[in-house]
Order: sequence, then C-alpha cells, then structure tokens
Amino acid sequence: FACGVDIVGPSSLVTLLNNPPPYWMPFMPVMKLRVGDWMSEEGIKFLESRSPLKYVDKIKKPLLIGQGANDPRVKKAEADQIAKAMTEKKIPVTYVLFHDEGHGFARPENRFAFYAVTEAFLAENLGGRYQPIGEAFQGADFSIPDGEEGVPGVKEALKTYTPKPKEPAGQKK
Repeated sequence: FACGVDIVGPSSLVTLLNNPPPYWMPFMPVMKLRVGDWMSEEGIKFLESRSPLKYVDKIKKPLLIGQGANDPRVKKAEADQIAKAMTEKKIPVTYVLFHDEGHGFARPENRFAFYAVTEAFLAENLGGRYQPIGEAFQGADFSIPDGEEGVPGVKEALKTYTPKPKEPAGQKK
C-alpha cells in the first residue's frame, strides 16, 4: 500500500460491539454469531485479532482518517484511539473530525472539505495533481486533531478558515 483512507471506520471490534447504538440492540445476537462474542475471553481475543488497532505497528504508510463527532455507530473514540496509537508510534496520520456529522458526511460543505483534503493527500502519496484547497473549508465545521502537516495545502487553508459559528444550546434555526 502507498497510503490509506479511513472514513468512519472502527479500529477495534471489541470497543465497537461494547458500545452499540440503541437501535442495534435487537440485532446484537446476530452480531454475536456473525462478527464475534465481545463478552467472552475467547471472543474478545478473536475480535482483537481482527481489529486494525491490534496491527497499528504494521502500518507503515500514511493514513487519512475522516470521522463524525456525533456518529452513533462508529463512535469518535474509534478514530481517536487509532490516531493516538499511530501518533505515539510516529506513524503518519491525518485525522479530520467533523463536529456536526454522524456516520458519514451529510453536509455538502463538510463533504467538499474532506474531498479537498483527500485529493491532496492522495496526490501527495500516489503522485499526480490536485486542486489547491483554497476556500474549500469555508462553511464546514471541523478540526484536525492530528497531522495537518501531512497533507499539502492544509496548513495554508486553515489560516483563512473561519469555523462555523456555534448556535446557543437549545436554539434551532
């Protein structure tokens, strides 16, 4: 591999299955059969053996992570833990966290911002051209907790980025 892109992906099957959203509860017996038993010692060992976090030391190429802070399925903690593990091992990682997104990027402004980062990331790691990020961040609601220096143009674009204003609690438009 030359690089990787992870969009709302689980890093540990154990933590994923230990923290299911409420609407998964009726399906958890099926998950236990199809994915693995997260409640037994043997099952936990099996799930850990299939989890990216277990093999973080084998990651040798840059990884771009995109995550929604409000993801009810693959919680933010999944992205946090693999980004932290990679940073601690000095493995190149760029982590883009969208504050007003869930499982995926629904808002066009956020999609556009992530596409711009992804395009520059892939060009840097695979070779080729990319459109300068420029104003692609405007209107998006995100932060880059780790690795902004790993993608060309991100630091420069962040200098002109104005974060989306937060609405006071309890008020909707």
